[in-house]
Amino acid sequence: MTAHTLLTALSGSTVFTGAPFGIDIEAFCNALQARGGIGVYVARDDRTAEAALKLAEFIAPRLDRLYIPGWDTLPYDRVSPSPGIAARRCAGLARLANRLTTVPLLVVTTASSLVQRAPMRDLLKQSSLFVSAGDELDQDMLIQYLGTNGYVRAATVRERGDFAIRGGLIDLFPPTSKTPIRMDFFGDTLEAIRTFDPETQRSSGDLKEIGFAPVSEILFSDEGLSDFRVRYLETFGAPDGDPMYEAARAKIRRQGLEMWLPLFYDGLDTLFDYAGPDALFGLGALAAEAAAERLSQAEDYYTARNEAAGESRAAKVLAPGALYLSPKELKTCLTDRAVARFSPTLGDGADLGGKAGRNFAPERLLPDTNIFEVSAAHARALRKSGKTVVFAAWSEGSADRLLSVLSDHGLAGLSRVYSLEAAHKAGLCVAELPVETGLETETLAIIAEQDVLGDKLARPRRKRKSANFIAEAAALVKGDLVVHVEHGVGRYEGLKTLTVTGAPHDCLELTYAGGDRIYLPVENIDLISRYGSEDAESAIDRLGGAGWQTRKAKAKKRILEMAAELMDIAAKRALRKAEPLNTEQGLYDEFAARFPYEETDDQLYAISDVLGDLVSGKPMDRLVCGDVGFGKTEVALRAAFMAAMAGQQVAVIAPTTLLARQHYNTFKDRFSGWPLNVRHLSRLVTGKEAAATRAGLTDGTVDVVVGTHALLAKTIGFKRLGLLIVDEEQRFGVKHKERLKELKADVHVLTLSATPIPRTLQMALTGIRDLSIIATPPVDRLSVRTYITEFDTVTLREALLREKYRGGQAFFVAPRISDLDRLETFLKENVPEVRFVVAHGQMGATELEDIMTAFYEGEYDVLLSTTIVESGLDIPRANTLIIHRADMFGLAQLYQLRGRVGRSKLRAYAYFTTPADQLITPAAERRLRVLQSLDSLGAGFQLASHDLDMRGGGNLLGDQ
Repeated sequence: MTAHTLLTALSGSTVFTGAPFGIDIEAFCNALQARGGIGVYVARDDRTAEAALKLAEFIAPRLDRLYIPGWDTLPYDRVSPSPGIAARRCAGLARLANRLTTVPLLVVTTASSLVQRAPMRDLLKQSSLFVSAGDELDQDMLIQYLGTNGYVRAATVRERGDFAIRGGLIDLFPPTSKTPIRMDFFGDTLEAIRTFDPETQRSSGDLKEIGFAPVSEILFSDEGLSDFRVRYLETFGAPDGDPMYEAARAKIRRQGLEMWLPLFYDGLDTLFDYAGPDALFGLGALAAEAAAERLSQAEDYYTARNEAAGESRAAKVLAPGALYLSPKELKTCLTDRAVARFSPTLGDGADLGGKAGRNFAPERLLPDTNIFEVSAAHARALRKSGKTVVFAAWSEGSADRLLSVLSDHGLAGLSRVYSLEAAHKAGLCVAELPVETGLETETLAIIAEQDVLGDKLARPRRKRKSANFIAEAAALVKGDLVVHVEHGVGRYEGLKTLTVTGAPHDCLELTYAGGDRIYLPVENIDLISRYGSEDAESAIDRLGGAGWQTRKAKAKKRILEMAAELMDIAAKRALRKAEPLNTEQGLYDEFAARFPYEETDDQLYAISDVLGDLVSGKPMDRLVCGDVGFGKTEVALRAAFMAAMAGQQVAVIAPTTLLARQHYNTFKDRFSGWPLNVRHLSRLVTGKEAAATRAGLTDGTVDVVVGTHALLAKTIGFKRLGLLIVDEEQRFGVKHKERLKELKADVHVLTLSATPIPRTLQMALTGIRDLSIIATPPVDRLSVRTYITEFDTVTLREALLREKYRGGQAFFVAPRISDLDRLETFLKENVPEVRFVVAHGQMGATELEDIMTAFYEGEYDVLLSTTIVESGLDIPRANTLIIHRADMFGLAQLYQLRGRVGRSKLRAYAYFTTPADQLITPAAERRLRVLQSLDSLGAGFQLASHDLDMRGGGNLLGDQ
């Protein structure tokens, strides 16, 4: 099959049928190696494109590879593509424009990128910059280059496109580099180029040279800005105070400026122009349909924008043909080139000789069937037929687990490989491959992990983060107040490099009252902590003064008064014994293998911490802090499995009936096939079922119970309770927590929270409770775009219609039940196209459950409700959130509400509205400002630390 079949059949545009994902990549890579030049493989979406790139590395490691993504925004969105995507796209286009080698180049892109116009090829080629150590380079010229080409000046370099200036040092993160670089100048001589860690800010290796590419497709050159002003006037007329126009003239990049890209240039090119007329194109499965859908979307959104603007010219949007190829242009471009269209289904077309592999879904449904024994037997049969067999794992960790489990089930001779060539030599192996379904050819059989275990998703690894507030310089912003353990409260002024004993040294500059300052080496950053107080200016200490020492002495005295009781608590806890909970490793590995995602690093650390506590022989009291949907439940499932299989009972307590039901369904599903009895106890179950559950807990026939605070009733008795899992502890009241204290006297306790209350967090940070943080987002999760805006009819209408027309749903949340009638009228009058339903906590249990179930099943487009959605159903289709009177909500509450959206692979949007006719309080303004600044994924712990700053830690021994 492969190269010869594809090349001999390829004349113009040819369809290759029966080519599942993997076979098409192999055929395309082999054809490109035989043909030479440039090959462009077009995937239907970003995820498929990333998988194709990794698969190509396994199949044809000698190919030069390049990825060019499309924007991660909807057409005519009023938001810009994320900085990382924009930078990576520009870097890919620049590298393609500057290609000098003759090695065959594989370009992987997406359907949306293929139809999107870009700056002209020659312009990006001219905008690239290459420098070497020892070059004479004017710093002012370099700074001007960075500003023109989209780089953003920041206090600390954190992500691609950032740059910072500190005397003779210029830090920047080029889009073409895996790590940021530090350029050390002596005058205009570039003495050294070093890489550095963006987390610790410490320099690492040296580089001889580095290349730069623009990080934005809009270049703020003088010529470009002059052309922009002329074309804007020609297209839209007088600006009339248009804020985006004025910002662009001032070289400020406002959100959504990219929709005016054609106004900055004489003309635009496409990926076809960059690749050239001789390039080989390959359209993956559904790629052509995805491109057509993108162009259709552009037409729809363009029409919607103009209709919303009415007869006025307020929309100020360019026609789709200015930003995208027309369907006719796309057809012409594909007709004029050698194009291979791949389809996994059989039909009329050339056959590449492959087929989809076996899916073990039927065997997974049989209760007494061991799926690993079945897959091992299938692999042995394939080897007997002479085929190379590769088990494709999603990650290094899952590959090791597959290797271990399959070997335990009699599949001898398995080995790890990293290329197709090595796989053929081994014959039977495991490889890290991003394929969702297996495939078979005459000589090769790939058995996908997903075929064996069900859906399996993974994401790149990240380094574990410390639980400290300030574990890195990047956690501080210039102007923050910090507390030095010896010198008191000062102001952080940024990083500064000092020459000490002839060598450069990175230090934190701290200023104190009277202009005094100290320089703290970055390796001693543990000596400072964030200062949390509203009273900023009056708090700064004087170096050498008595104020700080006096306050320290008073604090020590108060701490000593609490020390006796704290020591007593700690001593009792250390002396208490708990039965070590352990189970057979093979059983645990099989249970873990059924987890439908690849564990993130943080998840693995949390699981390791919890399992270590369970076998320690001492009662566990651990807090697992992680954002909504980041995998805390899986940590609880692993712990519950270990405890239940060790013969102990497990109680899982959730604050709401909806959340308890969701957890019950999850536990019941994961524990199916194991000899464990899982029951549910809340007001949603019948009296008969509740009585049976209570009896089962008393006589020990119930192994795992999931419920609400009903589990805390005095009438509930456990025969052998070994593990107590509390979800969202901050939602329980004082009386419930007193009952929890009674229950957890001698049992293991695991607490889960996205935003723990200040006192709980303070106890964890001071070591009274153990803490694990899950800050790594799940696969393909995108951060939620957050906007703080006055209540605006046009903006909210567009937000709701955009979500409806992309097939999604929206939450519309009000702080009070009394607000719902007015908002219901607003929806009827201004957005009659959407179907909405109203829900609030004063409704009956059955009525509320029916409404939530109907919304979950997609019968309504909008759920208008109070904060009952703060904890509840996981609805992946809901990706727009509007909060009415956001100034009336608490910080953690807003963060939890925002966590209800963005739980799928689509970009989610959150609109926090404030009243247009009145001022909000300074405290509310600060809460909203903090929330908008914490727009990255996994910021729940950071938000909880801000909450601790604003509210204080309270009395650690108190009841609140």
